[in-house]
Amino acid sequence: MTDDDRPVELIAALRAADAVRFGEFELSHGGTSDYYVDKYLFETDPDCLGLIADAFADRLADTDATLAGVALGAVPLVAVTADRLGRPYVIARKQAKEYGTGNRIEGRLEAGEEVVVLEDIATTGQSAVDAVEALREAGAVVDRVLVVVDREEGATERLAEHDIELESLLTASALLADRDTDA
Repeated sequence: MTDDDRPVELIAALRAADAVRFGEFELSHGGTSDYYVDKYLFETDPDCLGLIADAFADRLADTDATLAGVALGAVPLVAVTADRLGRPYVIARKQAKEYGTGNRIEGRLEAGEEVVVLEDIATTGQSAVDAVEALREAGAVVDRVLVVVDREEGATERLAEHDIELESLLTASALLADRDTDA
């Protein structure tokens, strides 16, 4: 399969998993939208998960960076992608645990280590920024975030303000391009 075929195949898989829904939805940042991409449906569907992991692995072939997943949503994505690449990964929590080790970053991470963050959906990009900041505080070098779907609502710009490149497998424009013919 070529890189040109991946977006078409991934869009078809997301739709087959019923992960793209239309209606009135409240988003995590408090805004509303007339469509919703249900990450839990696409992350628990083996076809979608495999396609996403393969696409992420292809994009990461040029680096030996450690992978990081943003908890909770990106944990399945980072786990399967790390397995495909034979690499370790870490998990960036939204906040430190209040028990046990009290870690915000789970897994082994060395100071100066290059890390690429994997994320499910980017809207404002704030959760990715928070994860990158936590990883940087732990000593990692992070300048790249890979996301399944960029909703094109400011995430690219917000991450750029923190010297982070956002790269997406799909954009909302591509995902919704033939929406009127599907309705």
